[in-house]
Amino acid sequence: MSMLEGRSIIVTGAASGIGAEAARRFAAAGARLTLADRAANATIAEEIRETGGIAQFVAADVSDEAQVRAMVAQAVSAYGRLDGAFNNAGVDQQPVALHEVDLAEWRRVTEVDLTGVFLCMKHEIAAMLDNGGGAIVNTSSVLGAIAVPKSAAYIAAKHGVIGLTRAAAVEYARRGIRANAILPGAIATPMFADAEKDPAMAAQLEAVKEAHPINRMGTPAEIAALAAYLLSDAAGYTTGAAIPCDGGFTAT
Repeated sequence: MSMLEGRSIIVTGAASGIGAEAARRFAAAGARLTLADRAANATIAEEIRETGGIAQFVAADVSDEAQVRAMVAQAVSAYGRLDGAFNNAGVDQQPVALHEVDLAEWRRVTEVDLTGVFLCMKHEIAAMLDNGGGAIVNTSSVLGAIAVPKSAAYIAAKHGVIGLTRAAAVEYARRGIRANAILPGAIATPMFADAEKDPAMAAQLEAVKEAHPINRMGTPAEIAALAAYLLSDAAGYTTGAAIPCDGGFTAT
């Protein structure tokens, strides 16, 4: 039997990058998917169905509680239950010193990257309690463990994701719910591929690679594989963990 066979799993930020790759991985492992993204024209669910998988798409902004509530309700309506969630939706911050961060920018970042995770967990956990438990994986970042200049809002949000994850792990462990966080390092998403076409950006990306002991960027597939493991019974004794997947970056 495949590691996620028959499980109803939500993936947010599913339209591209890590989220889309996770959707493919989970579908191949037998999951029944509810794929959510703000991009209403996303084709990932259709792609999965065309290859024999089970998936539905929901247009949802994770910073909007009504939309999150509807997303979870649609997952339960379609598949009868909710077994797992990969809360992966997020946005980046414009690089600016903390004392120059506009309040609107602070709110834009934290409302998606932290409040969005809170709202997803709130409604996912409520649904999971109705069927005896489940597993949640949240995407944090290496910047949830360390800090760099000019990313205060993003860093605060990603540190907060780890705190939320641990709080949920402790609060719900005896009710059958596990919660873990993944801390990706630099991941070769399509955004980075486009940046490499610019000579100036290519030089910066080379420096990013060299900052990782493995001396390369990670792939969405590597994050997806870790998420699939954490959602599966193979990780049944793992909860409250914040796991770097960063080529050794946070070990230096």
